[in-house]
Amino acid sequence: MKRGLGWVAALSLPISLATIPAQALELKVADSFPAGHYLVRLVLKPWMDDVTKRTNGAVTFTYYPNQQIGKAADMLRLTQSGVIDIGYVAPSYASDKMPLSEVAQLPETFKTSCQGTLAYWKSAREGVLAKQEYAPNKIKLLMEVVLPPYQVWTAKQKIDSISDIKGLKLRTTGGAQDLTLRSLEAVPVRMAAPDAYESLLRGTMDGLLFPAESVIAYGLDKLVKHATDGVSFGSFIVAYSISQAAWDRLPEDVKKAMDEASEALEPKACADVDKEQAATRQHLKEAGVSFDAIPDATRAQMKEKLKGVAQEWAAGLESRGTPASAALKEFEALLAAGAGK
Repeated sequence: MKRGLGWVAALSLPISLATIPAQALELKVADSFPAGHYLVRLVLKPWMDDVTKRTNGAVTFTYYPNQQIGKAADMLRLTQSGVIDIGYVAPSYASDKMPLSEVAQLPETFKTSCQGTLAYWKSAREGVLAKQEYAPNKIKLLMEVVLPPYQVWTAKQKIDSISDIKGLKLRTTGGAQDLTLRSLEAVPVRMAAPDAYESLLRGTMDGLLFPAESVIAYGLDKLVKHATDGVSFGSFIVAYSISQAAWDRLPEDVKKAMDEASEALEPKACADVDKEQAATRQHLKEAGVSFDAIPDATRAQMKEKLKGVAQEWAAGLESRGTPASAALKEFEALLAAGAGK
């Protein structure tokens, strides 16, 4: 009979997973993405398939999408407690516990998913973020992707000038994205992605900070009419983690298979995400969404205002005793060096 990590813990058996043959493992994986979401297709499913292959079919997964087990904001707690074995722990949805991770979500820091993904991977697996975020929360990062730079999507307002964005109520994931919008005098409205459609439909917000692919995944292509082009308004980290306690109970051969699958996945997944974006933009254009290039003068104004966001973010966290400056310095160095090289 196959056993999940939670099954073993729940029965309090006097036996460790290290003594259970690998073929006994069937692990629960949960997230908040709708079934068929492109990030499940490009990130999670390839990783699960690879782990199963590397363990000769011994390790399998039961996947619970679409908040079936819990909401996005609950995934850290559910993973830590063992309710699920592997959870979608997006730092933005646990910003009180993982504030430093937002270093990868600051505006105007990178241009592609791979630049952000590979820099974050290094920091979160063996650098400042590993020590300051993942270890204290007693979780281990298994796979992640940092999305291509976010754009502003609106139902009505085309953004040609600074005054056009001023006062707009725009969905964010909180934290660094809130600072980004406030620097432009827009109004951040913090909410999880699955809730965005209803709010935009009702008109309780004017638009969103979102990546192109998620606009389609959450059905927002039916509501938005305009998208900015030419400025990075930050990003978002999609990450799956396992609790350290659960990881420590895994057989060594399974740990090795997971680590190898993770290292193989990272550069491919972000490259696939970058490729997908080009195709998605074309699809959205054909669906009637206008990608409006921000005029040069407005773009220069926006970039100038966004310059101070990183330092404001770091200073705010430093005042609370969190080493944000060290995280920022490391992340910028990893970007400059090309973390994937």
